[in-house]
Amino acid sequence: MGRGRAKAKQTKVARQLKYSSPTMDLDALQRELGSAAPHNGGADDDYADPYAPVEDDEDDAPQRRYR
Repeated sequence: MGRGRAKAKQTKVARQLKYSSPTMDLDALQRELGSAAPHNGGADDDYADPYAPVEDDEDDAPQRRYR
């Protein structure tokens, strides 16, 4: 029992989120994105899958012809 009041509260919150247009602080977003460390290209090596197959150059791969 008591589900009606909880559901009404959820519906109210959902409507507020759906129909409200919150203001965005673009200056704060700019500062946050500007303070991020630059991407070095090789920084993802820590997360690389050690068991992933190694990709060969396209020149070394055998050519396949489709008919």
